[in-house]
Amino acid sequence: MKKNEVSIAIVKNAENQFLISLRPKTVHQGGKWEFPGGKVAANELPEQAMYRELFEEVGLQAEDYQLLVSKFFDYGDAALNLHFYLVTQFSGTAQGREGQPIKWVSKAELAAYEFPADNRTVIEQL
Repeated sequence: MKKNEVSIAIVKNAENQFLISLRPKTVHQGGKWEFPGGKVAANELPEQAMYRELFEEVGLQAEDYQLLVSKFFDYGDAALNLHFYLVTQFSGTAQGREGQPIKWVSKAELAAYEFPADNRTVIEQL
């Protein structure tokens, strides 16, 4: 089983809302909500991947961020080494650049959305 390195941006705006997007039904954990992010490319640092993926997926550029936590998660069919970054300052206007629905939700509202299991413990830490 292949182990993938994945970087994730948990973007928090000035109103203390978090940016989430809906995963396409055709991908692993499809139909669930997620924070923007994706695989770390060869010769790329996790921090660089977070920055690149955030811009590619939703058009935001991270300006102030910190590594919140790194954790390993095994789904059985996929093993992921996840790097979660909390982004508190950014430029740009969020938009679903890959056609995916996006929305800003409060911390309390996050519980109403179905996320991949690997996101649950991180959401509890926010």
